[in-house]
Amino acid sequence: MSGIISLNNITKEFKVLNRREGLKGSLRDLFSRDYKIVKAVDGITMEVQQGEIVGYLGPNGAGKSTTIKMMTGVLEPTSGELLVGGRVPYKNRSQNAQEIGVVFGQRSQLWWALPLVESFKLLKDIYQISDEQYDSMMKLYGSLVNIEELLHKPVRQMSLGQRTLSDILAAFLHDPKIVFLDEPTIGLDVSMKAKIRTLIQALNREKNTTVILTTHDMGDVDALCRRIVIIDKGKMLYDNDIEHLKGFFGSYRTLKIRVSGDMGKVASEIEKELPEFKVSSDEEWISVLVDEDKSKVLDVLSLLRHKHDIRDMQLEEISTEEVIKKIYEGGVE
Repeated sequence: MSGIISLNNITKEFKVLNRREGLKGSLRDLFSRDYKIVKAVDGITMEVQQGEIVGYLGPNGAGKSTTIKMMTGVLEPTSGELLVGGRVPYKNRSQNAQEIGVVFGQRSQLWWALPLVESFKLLKDIYQISDEQYDSMMKLYGSLVNIEELLHKPVRQMSLGQRTLSDILAAFLHDPKIVFLDEPTIGLDVSMKAKIRTLIQALNREKNTTVILTTHDMGDVDALCRRIVIIDKGKMLYDNDIEHLKGFFGSYRTLKIRVSGDMGKVASEIEKELPEFKVSSDEEWISVLVDEDKSKVLDVLSLLRHKHDIRDMQLEEISTEEVIKKIYEGGVE
């Protein structure tokens, strides 16, 4: 195994009590030996090279967080071989912690009542960062974001976006080889999401830091990740680049139309008229996902024109979000 992160047939099993209902059941559970084994991670193998940004995706409960916890040394694998930076994480937690950074969305590692600069100074001491390296990182941060307005502001007075931005800066402060980002843009507005994506890209480029990103926001994936790994029910479904993934769905197009009248009402009518198609709507467009192997877009458009007053239309390739949805729903074996 040669990557900075190497997983070879990693599994993680948890023993879960089969619980009974009611008060009597709860009392009996206290002495029960009736357990079942749940495989949270089931035989995952992958290599991550230095400097890669990898999107680690999957529906809720797929096993993403369990895998991250094993990579960071919080959990020990049930079986398989796992190396991070050439070390077994759970056996070398202190050394592993020196070379990784972690950001969990909505969970700050900063000191709540202190100005940001004091948190940075505490982290400098914790990670034994030299004055020269600290000054270098602060200079880099100053060139990437307007950090001066944040440095002397207590964390508790920051907006959610400012705290997330500060947490990412804190995670990169000791120049780690690997940073794990778990839902870093959750709950943020469009502008702050764009700023954070730009920051992550710049830090990855400047420091050649490996980034493992778990997210449900496909905007993060499109902006940051060339490679994505998709897991579900603990098993790996896909490991390659996004464009290769879209090749599985090359025949899909999204027909977007704008109509006269109530968009939501018309979308409901179209859903009944085209039960075999996926129909969605927002304030501007009604979208119909068309598989051209089964139906031609022009035929669908012609059918809609006979029943609805179409004012405008667009045709788009299938989006990353739609591809991921279809995989979650079992669209690719």
